[in-house]
Amino acid sequence: MYEVAYKLKDTYDILYNKIFILNILNDEEYVITYNVDQDTLYSIPENTILVHRKKDTNTLYTINALNELIKKLNSGVVDPRYRINWNHYRNTILLTRQHMLKELKTKIFDIIELS
Repeated sequence: MYEVAYKLKDTYDILYNKIFILNILNDEEYVITYNVDQDTLYSIPENTILVHRKKDTNTLYTINALNELIKKLNSGVVDPRYRINWNHYRNTILLTRQHMLKELKTKIFDIIELS
């Protein structure tokens, strides 16, 4: 996993000079997260998805997952004005798999400070 992180450093302009390695709780799976300058991003690395982040709760999510979450919480209705209590999803990655919402609880495994 560290090899991948340092390869990313050599390939992309990593903003804030930090790469985060998250452990998916109850699993031996890890996720690497980082911010890139989108103006210099010409291709997306293999096995990568673009996610949004709620900084206050360290929640990562895709737009599809956000829509599925709203649908789940709002009686099946996707309403962009629906207010989500992000504290319920603290340290969580929200994804969809086969149109189903998937909530992955995480903890920080390591933070790589780039120079």
